[in-house]
Amino acid sequence: MTVPVQSLQFADAREAADLAAFLGRLLHYDRAAAVRLQAGGDALAVFGRPPSFEVLAIRTARLARPETLDVTVSAGELLESLSLDVSGAAGAGGSLPAPVTGPPWTGVLPPRGPWREQAGLPRPDALRTALDLAVAEFRTRDEALPEESRTRAERDRIGREIWSRPVGTTDLPLRAVHAAQSLGFLRPDPDFPVSLLSAGGAGGWLRLRTPFGSIALRRDPAGGLGGLGLSVGHG
Repeated sequence: MTVPVQSLQFADAREAADLAAFLGRLLHYDRAAAVRLQAGGDALAVFGRPPSFEVLAIRTARLARPETLDVTVSAGELLESLSLDVSGAAGAGGSLPAPVTGPPWTGVLPPRGPWREQAGLPRPDALRTALDLAVAEFRTRDEALPEESRTRAERDRIGREIWSRPVGTTDLPLRAVHAAQSLGFLRPDPDFPVSLLSAGGAGGWLRLRTPFGSIALRRDPAGGLGGLGLSVGHG
């Protein structure tokens, strides 16, 4: 008989701490955030969806022992569990919260593969420069709005226009890079490895991958986050 997983034990306390930081950032955007956890072997993948960016965020961490797990839980309860047990000692962990009924996005995750590397992604320093310019442009255009036009709808329109712009010569929208930086996946190092991957053809998925996590979204904006079956994703 298979014994249900009741706790998570991580192979590296630093990875557990990074996971806790990721959960904290998700909760900054949505205090009621849920995350889907999947494990098959000694790796745990944690999927979240910060609403401001309309992307999936994926963080992985190595487990101290192989587990088989697929459950959606409260991000806040998971963070609370990790915060109680994470320390500087070798290994870390926490109890697994009770399952919750997840939002619709938890039913459709990126495919396991195959993923193919895509050309045209700028270097990390150029990505950060593009983000800084986009934020400055939004502020300038927002401040230039006449009082009668300073509405949420108009601000959202400006934001969508700016953050939907493609990055470099790729199909990746700038909002995906913004999400990666906001969630701690991009680091201020010119040699920091960042790559762009795709899966599923023209209507498939794009994934911005860094050593600290991935941002995934559908290539076809009209398709939202639907259209593909369940599968294990990787950070």
